[in-house]
Amino acid sequence: MKLLPRVITLAVIFSVCAVAGMLAYATFGEREYPTAQTRVVIPAGATFDDVLAILRGDRVIAHRTPMHVLARLLGEETKVRAGEYRFPPHETTAEVLDELVTQGNAVARWVRIPEGFTDAQIAQQLQSSGIGSASHYAHAFATDSLVVDGVRTKSLEGELFPDTYLVPVAATPQQVEAQLESRFFARLPRNAAQLAHGLHVSVPQVVIVASLVEREAKLDRDRPLIAGVIYNRLRAGMPLEIDATIEYALPQHKTELSRADLAIRSPYNSYLHTGLPPTPIANPGAASLEAAFHPAATKALYYVYCGKGRHVFARTLAEHEANVARCLK
Repeated sequence: MKLLPRVITLAVIFSVCAVAGMLAYATFGEREYPTAQTRVVIPAGATFDDVLAILRGDRVIAHRTPMHVLARLLGEETKVRAGEYRFPPHETTAEVLDELVTQGNAVARWVRIPEGFTDAQIAQQLQSSGIGSASHYAHAFATDSLVVDGVRTKSLEGELFPDTYLVPVAATPQQVEAQLESRFFARLPRNAAQLAHGLHVSVPQVVIVASLVEREAKLDRDRPLIAGVIYNRLRAGMPLEIDATIEYALPQHKTELSRADLAIRSPYNSYLHTGLPPTPIANPGAASLEAAFHPAATKALYYVYCGKGRHVFARTLAEHEANVARCLK
C-alpha cells in the first residue's frame, strides 16, 4: 500500500517534466514556422493577446502558449512594440519574441505626430522613433515646398498632417514628406479653394489660420469662434496680437512672454504687424482645419483664456478688458 503513493508522485513528476520539456522545446527548439520570410504588421495599440493572434494567424509561431508563458516569465508582455516586421524562416518562438521587444528586424515603425507639432518637433519625433536623423528631416522640411491652390509654400510647415504613420526605418526625408503631405491633401475639403476664396484668402492662408487656431484653442467648441475672431481682425486691419506667433519666433519655448518678447523684430510678431504671419506656426489637425475653413459667424474681435480649457469672447475692447480682469485675477 505504501508503494502506490510513491508511484503516483513519480508519475506526476514525470508528467510535469514531460510537459516542461515539451514547452521548452516549443519555445527554444521548434523551428517549423515561419516556412518562408513573412511580413507582419503589429497595429499601434495592439494588446499582447492581439499580437499572439496575429503571429499565429500569419503562421509565424506554431502555438500561442509557449510565447505567452515565456513573455510572462520575462515580464515582456507589455514590451512588445508595434510596427512592421520581416521574420526570416524557421525561427524559434524565443527569437520571435526577442525581435518584437527589441525591434531588431523591424522594417517600419509607428510614429505618432501630435496636433500642433512644428516641423522641427516632427523631425525630433522621427529620430526618437528610430527613423533617421532629426537634423536631416528638419533641413528637408525647411527647404522643401508644395504648391497648394496655385501658391508655392515657403516650407512644409503646416502641410505635414498630424496622425499616426507606419514609417519605413530606412525612409528618406522625401518619402516621409510624401506620407504626411498625402494625408494633408486628403484631409482638405474637396472644395477647399472655393471655401478659401469665399473668405477672401488662399488655401495656404487658411492653413496659417488653422495653425493659429491649433495653438490657441484648447476645446473643439472654441475653434470656430477663434477662427472667426482672426478673420474679423484681418478684415478690420487690426494686428492679431496672438502670443503663439511670437513663441514660434523665439529660439526656446516660453510659457509666459515678457515685454521684451512682445517687442521683438520679427515678421511673426503679430503685435507689431498686421495680417497673417509668413507661414503656419504649427501643423494643424483636422478640427483646426475644419474651423479655419468654416469659421463661426461672430462679431467678436477679442478672446481671452478663462481657465478649464475655455475662452471667452468680446465684441468691444471694454468688454474684453472686463473679461481679462475677471479671467486672469
